Amino acid sequence: MVALAYSMLADRDLAEDAAQEVFAIACRDIGSLKSKERFAAWLASICRNISRQMLRAGKSREVAPDNEPAIVRRDDMEDRREGIRRAVWSLRVPERELIVMRYFDGFSQAQISEVLNISSQAVNGRLVRAKRKIAKYLKRNGLTGDNHEKS
Repeated sequence: MVALAYSMLADRDLAEDAAQEVFAIACRDIGSLKSKERFAAWLASICRNISRQMLRAGKSREVAPDNEPAIVRRDDMEDRREGIRRAVWSLRVPERELIVMRYFDGFSQAQISEVLNISSQAVNGRLVRAKRKIAKYLKRNGLTGDNHEKS
């Protein structure tokens, strides 16, 4: 939940606050959960709502990927991780949210479909487009596998 909230709020402390609130609300409202198979999707929906409320309240900060503090890179793998992180942060919030749900939180396309209330086909199409944008970002910044040489 922290990763999903962070993908929207761009602030680790706020994301942790949001995640705590998600679990407090989940404990309070567990009776409204209709199916235990929907638990992860239900939590993600609560998380998205809490994060949006925090955004409306002006509690987040905008982070431009190129304006973030430089991170000391120890090796090629760290370089790639940083490039991927920056590529994900270059996406618009809805695209970033999909990538985080799918690849960081491990949601299935069906679960994402439930959370976002869109078809699985729409989820698939949006993921494909977001991954293309990430690939373009990586290529534009010289971070593709064929452009990387190990020392």
